[in-house]
This record gives sequence, structure tokens and C-alpha cells, in this order.
Amino acid sequence: MNVFDIIGPVMIGPSSSHTAGAVRIGNVARNLLCEEPAQIEVLFSGSFAQTYIGHGTDKATVAGILGMKTDDERIPDSLNIANERNISVIFRTGEIEEAHPNTMRIILKGVTSKTVNICGSSIGGGNIIITEVDGMKIEFTGQYTTLIIVHHDVPGLIACVTNLIAGSGVNIANMKDNRLYPNGDAKMLIETDQEVSKNTIEAIYRIPSVHNMLVIKPVYDTVD
Repeated sequence: MNVFDIIGPVMIGPSSSHTAGAVRIGNVARNLLCEEPAQIEVLFSGSFAQTYIGHGTDKATVAGILGMKTDDERIPDSLNIANERNISVIFRTGEIEEAHPNTMRIILKGVTSKTVNICGSSIGGGNIIITEVDGMKIEFTGQYTTLIIVHHDVPGLIACVTNLIAGSGVNIANMKDNRLYPNGDAKMLIETDQEVSKNTIEAIYRIPSVHNMLVIKPVYDTVD
């Protein structure tokens, strides 16, 4: 834990949970979309559903999706900016089962019709946890470069992936591998202290047992 976990980030807005955290969840959605959004749909759950207008969570979420950071002075005007860019924005409220009180689901459609669907929670001090990506249950914080690798569970696969990353001079901060059953499908989550190079990502993709991979850039300014 660092000092920013206690006092929260530099931010625009009345609440680190309802604004800074919302910006970062929006940042993650944008990073996964990898293109400009054409349509934004947000479902607010729990306390978000009750207070999102008063606390500016709607504006903060859209600001994050537009690429703004937590201290961007344009956050209060994000809805107008989205409208100027002809981006459709829809807000809904409802319950997301077994979710943290500050949880939202973001569904994005990009300019090429690419879609992204994520679920994330703001857990205090501007910190977040992403719990679902395109229907896949997962947990990551957005503090690190994050690789989500969907693969077949075979001997040596984990070592092959980690050796490629370590061999490129990148340090692995956290790692978790989950499988449904032996020799079946599994998903590996790796968080790294440095950016993973394009060559390393391509090398991982070429591993025969790797089916798919998502690469998510960090949404925090620094990692301490």
C-alpha cells in the first residue's frame, strides 16, 4: 500500500470512489476497445445507481472512456464533449448480482463496430477492480500492464509464457492461472511492472495452445 491508497488520487470531483474510480474503469474500457467509441452504454448498480448524477459518476465514467485522466479539468464537461463527437451515451440503473456497492457495467461499441463489455467496481481511494471482460470472469486492478491469456491447459505452457516475458527484461508483478478442469480451457492473468513489447506479445500468440489474449495498459499514472 502507498500513500495514495490512503489519501486518494489527485482528481476532479467530490468523491474518489464515485469519480476517480469511475474515470479509471472508463479508461480500462477504452484501452480494451482500442479505437474511438461510437456508442457508450453504462449500467450503474448499488450506490452508483442511487447517486451517480449527484456525484458526477456519469460524467467521470464518460470522461474515462474518452481518454481523460482523474485530474483532467474537462471531466465536468465530458457529456457535452461526447455529444460534440456524435457519441451516443445511454445510462441505466439496475442490480448486478453479488457485486460491490460501487459497481458498473460498461458496454462500448467502436467506430468499426467492435464491442467491449466490462464490469468493474470502485473500491475506495480511487482504486478499482475489473471483475469481468466480455463475459469472462477475471480480477485485475488496472495498476499494471495486464495480460489475459486464454489457453489450453497443457504441461509447460505457463513456463513458456513466463520465460518469454522474463527473457524480454520485463518483471512479472502478479500471476494467476485458472482452469475449469485438467487438460481443458484455462485463463492466465499476468500483471507486469513494465510494458510488454509487441514482439513478446506476438511470440506468445504463436504458442499453439494459446487461443486468445487481451493486453490492457495501466490506468494509473504510477505504480509504487
